[in-house]
Amino acid sequence: MAGYLDNYGAGEEQREKLIKRVVIVLVAVIVVGGVAFFFLKNYRQEKQVRTFFDLLEKKDYKAAYRLWGCTDEKPCRDYGFDRFMEDWGPNGAHSRPNGYRVTKSRSCGSGVILTVDMGDGQQEKLWVERNDLTIGFSPWPGCPPGR
Repeated sequence: MAGYLDNYGAGEEQREKLIKRVVIVLVAVIVVGGVAFFFLKNYRQEKQVRTFFDLLEKKDYKAAYRLWGCTDEKPCRDYGFDRFMEDWGPNGAHSRPNGYRVTKSRSCGSGVILTVDMGDGQQEKLWVERNDLTIGFSPWPGCPPGR
């Protein structure tokens, strides 16, 4: 014969199991979210640099120059297309864009500093603005303190 108190506490055990599961799931979501944020926070800027090098590889220099926020109609004041070609064109200092690799990505104020291994021991630091994804040379070798 079943007694009055035979099932006493059964609901409490189920509630404890449910709470443990919820806590474990929340911790897992926070950890996975944190790892994803760490690795993907500069994804858009890194993708923009990959697009830039893809355009250079295709020899579409005008489109690559536009990623710097410059056009024929509105050239960059201190970085005209002729200077751009000296740096990135077929005879430029960085004329082999297919050997590039982004080795470091660091958030800094309103943008991201990307260290790009150009091959042959050359490195270039590029700046990508967060709001409009324009590319440029990094104004600093690293992020200055306080930024």
